[in-house]
Amino acid sequence: MSMDVQQVLDEKSAKSIAVLKENLNTVRAGRANPALLDKVTVDYYGVPTPLKSISNITAPDPRSLLITPFDPKSLHGIEKAVNLANLGINPTNDGKVIRLSIPPVTEERRKDLTKLVRKYGEDAKVAIRNERRDANEELKKQEKAGELTEDDLKNELEEVQKKADKSVKEIDAIISEKEKEIMEV
Repeated sequence: MSMDVQQVLDEKSAKSIAVLKENLNTVRAGRANPALLDKVTVDYYGVPTPLKSISNITAPDPRSLLITPFDPKSLHGIEKAVNLANLGINPTNDGKVIRLSIPPVTEERRKDLTKLVRKYGEDAKVAIRNERRDANEELKKQEKAGELTEDDLKNELEEVQKKADKSVKEIDAIISEKEKEIMEV
């Protein structure tokens, strides 16, 4: 019975870490990365559409992104959406493609980005702790209902703690890696 609790914990932890990675992809570290535009939505014929589904986004060099729309008529809509996304990057439109020049990140901005990255990391850890608490409560309910023995409960709670610790370690590693990327000049 308690395997379900462990499985749910594994799935939720994996989701929390995936969300963290998604959030970190949108943090601009001074290097061109098409994932910067993942959250940009374009008004495409009246329908809010993710930019990546109506265009091809590439990084021809470390300092620029190239957006090639599948439908040339959507060029102005894409340009407008990139401006509204508040990325701090001005798009240039040559009539066929949109270029984004990624400016080098200032020391001040690097510190702000590092704070943001740490906040995302802390949010992910809070999510893991909440998942651990929920799993522990569920296991204690099962013990009260007679589905688990006291010894089984103890073992299950230890297992939950190990999994939570492992997830937190993974989060720390991801954050540390992203901070290194940000601090690279």
